[in-house]
Amino acid sequence: MTNKDLADLIFPNLEHDTEYYEKLYPERDLKENQYVTRFAPSPTGYMHIGNFMSVLIDYIIYKNSDGVFFLRNEDTDKAREIPDAIDKITHILNHYGLNPVEYEYKGKIVGNYGPYVQSERIDIYHAYIKKAIEMGRAYPCFCNKEELDEMRLNQERKKQRTGYYGKYARCRFLSIDEMCNKIKAGEDYVIRFKSMGDFETKIPFDDEVKGRIEFPTNDEDFVIMKSSDKLPTYHFAHLVDDHLMRTTHVIRGEEWISSVPKHIELFDAFGFKRPKYIQYPLILKQDGDIKRKISKRKDPEASMSFYEENGYNTTAVIESVMTIINSNYEEWRRENKDLPFTDFKFQASKMSASGALFDLEKLNNISKDIIAKMKAKDLCDESYKWACIYDKDFKELIDRDREYYISILNIEREQEKPRKDIYNYKMIKSLIWYMYDDLFDKENKEYEWKNITDKDEIKNILNTYIAKYYNDSDDKETWFNKIKEMCDSLGYASNIKEYKKNPENYKGNVADISTVLRVALTTKSNTPDLYQIMKLLGSKKIEKRYNMFN
Repeated sequence: MTNKDLADLIFPNLEHDTEYYEKLYPERDLKENQYVTRFAPSPTGYMHIGNFMSVLIDYIIYKNSDGVFFLRNEDTDKAREIPDAIDKITHILNHYGLNPVEYEYKGKIVGNYGPYVQSERIDIYHAYIKKAIEMGRAYPCFCNKEELDEMRLNQERKKQRTGYYGKYARCRFLSIDEMCNKIKAGEDYVIRFKSMGDFETKIPFDDEVKGRIEFPTNDEDFVIMKSSDKLPTYHFAHLVDDHLMRTTHVIRGEEWISSVPKHIELFDAFGFKRPKYIQYPLILKQDGDIKRKISKRKDPEASMSFYEENGYNTTAVIESVMTIINSNYEEWRRENKDLPFTDFKFQASKMSASGALFDLEKLNNISKDIIAKMKAKDLCDESYKWACIYDKDFKELIDRDREYYISILNIEREQEKPRKDIYNYKMIKSLIWYMYDDLFDKENKEYEWKNITDKDEIKNILNTYIAKYYNDSDDKETWFNKIKEMCDSLGYASNIKEYKKNPENYKGNVADISTVLRVALTTKSNTPDLYQIMKLLGSKKIEKRYNMFN
């Protein structure tokens, strides 16, 4: 019997062969320097920050080259699949505007190289596995778990490499007749790739991030088709899909570097053009004195859901991750403040080879800058959309009087140097609650008094201000001049410089008086512009809050 007889026995009823699929999925009509990238998540978990970095690289290469970016669902690990994972991943891509050109979602296929779900491509994989068997580069393996465990223990006892290779690749030495007889007898089997590699020799390859790398040549007869569901393993599905979908650049984490020799041997065995590999570094977090890999279990910010649930501006998240993708991005951004991030020319060589340090505080600072530049109405719209999903009480607060909410947001906003105190939408309610009487009245208030803490002195300042100096029709200059007049009348310095020269001559200064007026009104010692707060609250609310101290 021949290899073809063995292949026909294993795959007796395939409708199409590899030649059919090569014609069905021809080379893409691309110009020079147009590239094809793919985001290929496995629906065995939700999207994390590493996935997001991968998507951004995929997307910016596609945009830089005016190429193609597609989404592929790698769902071959059915045992670990999470039912709504792809829905959540698709939602995140849409949320950040990183939309693929080609995709498949809920039965709809967009693009000519689908299906884009691996479990729907099983006949395609089988055609190529059959071809590998016919070529003498794949064979059925009948070793069960117990036999493989015993072999591994034996290798460990002898202090040898573990794995199915060389003399340990028992089933590769079976004759074709023996293989056929076992299959006919109903024995369970997987399909393994037959390696021609020599572990003692090195294979060099170019990684777009780390440069020239050498690894031992693959000599392992690794599994390419599982026995349970006849689906391919990642290694073989990667070969077939990236070849037929004509992927030019494979972007994935550096943990896959050691697998490249396997993939090179697969591509070379079939005579396929190898894609370029951009294997990005681990994302690290500063934890005290050490840098460690960001952890999905320890670090909430490792999950992409964290940023949406906390109301982070989408542009801020993209900008933050871009700063760890390329070392020159921040300099480019300073020189190109108004350009979209996709105008930046990505260079794999400018990725860190030792790890990318992601800093949540840096994200907060970037987000503060972006939110500070937003128009009050736009910030209202965005925060309202967030509140509708994540904070119903906040939504109801906005619904009471949308224009009033916009006015609050506009304090110190649409000006040359806007206030920067908001870095996500979740925190806004905690910054403005005192602008609403019902929240102010029921809040268990802790007043942040500073230099003046004596209750009688606070009461005297507030009563004097209401009785003699407050007028809600005053412009800002008049308002502040009156506060300075009150300082002089109460023994406080209206001029800071004078106070610093002779502090012993005064009870305090104008900043102390302003702090009392601010804290009594808001409980906070640090707020946006006090004059604008007073204008929005109005005289009745101000008098009510100041009279609470009588």
